[in-house]
Order: sequence, then C-alpha cells, then structure tokens
Amino acid sequence: MKPYQKTVFSVLVSCTLICFSKCTPSSNHWHQKNEALIEKYGLEKRTIENNLGADTHSSLEAGSVVNLKSLDNHQLQQGVQAKVFWGTGAMVVLLELEPLAEIPDEVVSTEKFVFLLEGDVEFLADGEVHTMQALEREAPTGIHGGTPRVDFIYLEKDSKQAIQAGSKGAKILEVYSPQRADYIKLSGKEFKGGSANPVNAQAEPNIRPNKVYDLYSIQLTKLASGAFSRLISGKNVLLSFIYLDPDSEFENHIHPEEQIQIALRGSATELLLDEEHFMEENDLVRIPGNFVHGVSAGERGFDGLDVFWPSRADYLTMEKEQKGLFESIIPEGSEPTLVIDGKSTQPELFFTEGPKWMNGKLYFSNMFFDEDFNADPKKSSIVEMDEDGNYRNITEGKMQANGLYPYKNSNLIVCDMMGHRVVEMTTSGQVVKVLADSYDGKPLDGPNDIVTDSKGGFYFTDPQFTMEEEKFQPGRAVYYVNPEGDISRVTEPNGFAMPNGIVLSVDGKTLYINNTYDKESWYPVQSEKDNYIWAYDVNEDGSIQNGRQFAKVLLVGDVLERKGRSSGADGMAIDTEGNLYVATYYGVQIFNSAGQYIGMVNLPTFPISLSFGGEDMQTLYIVSFSNVYKIKTNKSGYINYAE
Repeated sequence: MKPYQKTVFSVLVSCTLICFSKCTPSSNHWHQKNEALIEKYGLEKRTIENNLGADTHSSLEAGSVVNLKSLDNHQLQQGVQAKVFWGTGAMVVLLELEPLAEIPDEVVSTEKFVFLLEGDVEFLADGEVHTMQALEREAPTGIHGGTPRVDFIYLEKDSKQAIQAGSKGAKILEVYSPQRADYIKLSGKEFKGGSANPVNAQAEPNIRPNKVYDLYSIQLTKLASGAFSRLISGKNVLLSFIYLDPDSEFENHIHPEEQIQIALRGSATELLLDEEHFMEENDLVRIPGNFVHGVSAGERGFDGLDVFWPSRADYLTMEKEQKGLFESIIPEGSEPTLVIDGKSTQPELFFTEGPKWMNGKLYFSNMFFDEDFNADPKKSSIVEMDEDGNYRNITEGKMQANGLYPYKNSNLIVCDMMGHRVVEMTTSGQVVKVLADSYDGKPLDGPNDIVTDSKGGFYFTDPQFTMEEEKFQPGRAVYYVNPEGDISRVTEPNGFAMPNGIVLSVDGKTLYINNTYDKESWYPVQSEKDNYIWAYDVNEDGSIQNGRQFAKVLLVGDVLERKGRSSGADGMAIDTEGNLYVATYYGVQIFNSAGQYIGMVNLPTFPISLSFGGEDMQTLYIVSFSNVYKIKTNKSGYINYAE
C-alpha cells in the first residue's frame, strides 16, 4: 500500500468518466446456465429467508466486470463529489471532499460504514465528534518506516451524522445497507418499491457502533490456503477486505449471499459461469446469490473488497474462531503502549535492535544509521532499560552492535556487527572476550542476530549487512560456535538471501531462521527461501539438517507489486508453548508451534525486534526505530539463561 489505501483508495475516487450498467432485463439467460453448472460441479444450493430476489434494484449487471472509471461523479454538496453503485441489498459510495468541505447533519435511515481513505475529517456521530485520519505506508529507511492507517466507523440505522474535511481534503468509502433512495434518484435511476430488500435474520455486528477503528487493527482471518481477510459485519452487510497470495485460488463455488467485489491491488482472473474475466485495480463485479464463480490470483497477488449482502454467517464463524486463537495469546483489548519515545528523551535513540530481558532489565542495541543505512559506530550504543522505562547507555561510541543474548556469569553475548565479531560483555559495558571473529581464516562480515543453546554454544546469522563493498566471506550464512569455541558454518553461503532473525525451540531440538529480503531487483542475492521461516533439526554436534518451510510470512502490497518476497522479517521471540513472534513489515506476526498463522500486532511504525520480559515474562517488548513499545500477553516467554 498501500494494499487497501493507495490503490483503492486514491485511485478509486479520482476517476472521472460516467455510466451505469443498466439493470438486467435479460438476466434470465444466465440463470439457466448457472443451474447447469451447479449440477455439473455438484454444488449445494442454499437460500436465505427474504433472499435477494430479482435484480430490479441493482445498478450493476450480474457477472459483468465494470471499471470504476466508467461511473459518473455526482455533486452531493458544495465541494463534495460522489460515485454511487449498488446491488440488491447494499450500496457503495466513493466520496471526494475538497479542503474544509462539509456534509451537513443528516439522519441516515440505513446502517452505514464510513472508511477514511485519504486525509483527515471531523466526524460527528450522534452528538460525539471523532477525529479520523488516513496514513499511507512509508517505505522503510534507516531512520523511519511508518505503517498505514485507515480509520473507519460503523453507524446503526437512524444515526445522526455530519462530516467536515480537513485542510487537505478527504477521500471516503461508504457502504450502506439497504440502499439510499435519494442516492439512487441522484444517479438518475427510478427507485422502485420500499426502502430496499430487508432481511429478517440479521447478523450480530462484530464491531461497536459509533467507535472509530483502524482497519489494520482488525485481525486477518484465514479463509483458505493463501487467503486471508479482515472481516467486518453490521446487521445487514459484511465487508471482507481480502488478501490472496500470488497464484492462490478459490475453485468454483456458490454462496447464497450477493457479492460486490472491488479490485484494490494486484490482479486476478475471475471465473464467472465458467468464463474467465481479468480483474485489476478499480474493476468491480456483482455476483448474485448462488452464482457459480471462482478466482485465481495473479503473480502479484490480489487485494479486494467484497461486500456481502446479507452478512455471511460462515465467515463470522471463522472470524470468531480466528479471534479466539489470537486472544488466547494477546488478551482482548490489549494494545501496544509506548514505553520510550527516543526522540524526546536522552540519550537519543536511533535504530533500536536485539532486545533481551535479563535480571529485571531490558538490554538492546541503539544503532546509528542515516536514511540510506550508512552506519556510524561512534554514534551507536548499547542500552539498559528498567521496567518503568528509565534507561541509560552501558557503552557508547565503541561499537555498532545488533543482536544480544544473555550469556554466562550474567553477562551478555553481543553481535558487534560493524566490528565483524561476537563478544562477551558485562552489563556495565566491558568487553570480557572475543568469542568469534573469523571463519576459515577470514574475518566474519557482520554478525546480526544470536541465540545460545543449553550446551554453552551459540548460533548467529551473518547477512553481510556491513559497510564494506567487498565482503570477507563467500556469502550470507548462519554459523555455530560450540562450547569449545570452534566455529562452523551450518548453512550454505547465500542459501538465504538475507538470514536475519534466529531462535531455538524450548527443547533446543529445532532451529528457526527467517529471511528478510528476497526476489528483489535491487538486492544482490536471491534464494529459494522467499518469505518463509525455516525450521531445521539440530544435531548433537550443533550442525543442522532437514531444512523445511515452517511458516509463511504475509507480505505487504508494496513488495507484492514489485513481485518481491521481502517480508522484512527481523527479530523473533518464542514462548514456553512454542508460539513464534516475528517482527515484519506488516507487524508482529504470530505463529503457533505448528507454523499456523494466529494473528498480528499492529504498531504505528514497523517493528524491528522483540523480546519477552517483565517479572512474569508475559510482557512482549517491541523495538521500532527510536521507540520501545510493550504489550501484555497470556503466555510466558522463553529465553535460555546460561549458567
């Protein structure tokens, strides 16, 4: 994304031409073919009480792909333009507001969702003013990397509302159910019969009315292999912001709910009555209830918005189950809180990395980078933080460290990345000894992340993320140093494009390694590790074998657009039950001990690394550029504290 933001959203509303598909006078011709396909594929046809009925009220022809650029703009108010389209039970409106433009007080006789796509607004809902904002994802640099934000609010029937745009204007997506008769008339259509197809069996909304949410705070629910969605339901309508992995697919299927699908990013081949229709940004299609269809995502994946009317009970069941999995780890209502803003406190923090909890304190590296990731050890430090957030440097100006881990004698084992070595350090910042600085007679490049085993040995990654143009070793790799101090390389050079985060299972039998970058034109190495966390069996001598894909890390739209496989996966943490927590571009992604996706912790800037800590080891500390956050969990973290 700006998966839902930049593509929907900025392009959707900026379209200029006009034309509505006619209602479907010849719609009977597809019914016969549809019935034959239902029989051919052995699909089970279901109905809903007071279901969709005829296509009389729809502005979109069944199964016909339309581009949003073909829809007219209508002036709603001074400085407010709208595009309007609808199915038989739901209406979608795309608004563009000029700076400081207003939509005056009105009572809306339908339920309504309002998503802010660009800009900021003051939104009045039943007498309460809410400030809403939208932010685009920022490409990560050495000094910052902001995550996107799309604020939205749900209003029940007969709510009173008003909107005023901020100084830069705003773009808004609205969904109504049932349709608004005044908007249908505004579009030049005749509105026939009542207010719109009501549904007797209404759903229980999964969000509260009159409360502002960030779309990215809604958990992704796994719908099928390679398919995830943020599911938001009112009483009448369900919105599914769907994410399809590249080349994933849904086979031909039917459901009784009407579906309006809008392509937001990427591309897909929609199979409509066994006919292929290519869809990309700004295309939309209406799929009537029990209409045979399927979809295959393209090589850049596919993000879309599906508007289902009525709401889908099966999706809400899946959403509830996924939410239960997430809340078994992250308590309901638990949100990250800011512990340190390193730009407003001293000593100044820059690019924080490698946190670990030891003896009641959090230790982490404070790496200086400029915007282009040029390093400076003289401006870098290692920090000790108390549980209350007070902190201090234990060493500064001597090394640009990265990963840390508790070591023997209550010391730290430290990756001195720019110093090409791994050292043992006291918590007062004194280097006790060098533990590794070469392999095969040549210096190490840049030790990055590190973990100790129960035998007294340790593993570390070296992605060669250093300033020297010429590297010392033949490629990026993972190394093991046994208790006697002998070093071995346990992965092939450049077997990973960028090996980064590393952690051992609680029993020490499995080593997990992630891969930050892959399949990028600007990156010098490509591998077959892609956006996976890899698991390896650990042998008695510390070597590893049986490498396998453990978990697939979800990718952001920017990466998918360029056909990359860079997850931004960095630091990892593990709890005593084997759940894995991974800092990525998307947020902190959580996987269970079988590699199943559980959920994600969203932050204002993308997380870099993390560690469990606190007296009960149930607080997850997350470092992100100059900030330190924490969030309470229901699990106890695991760190190997060496004797």
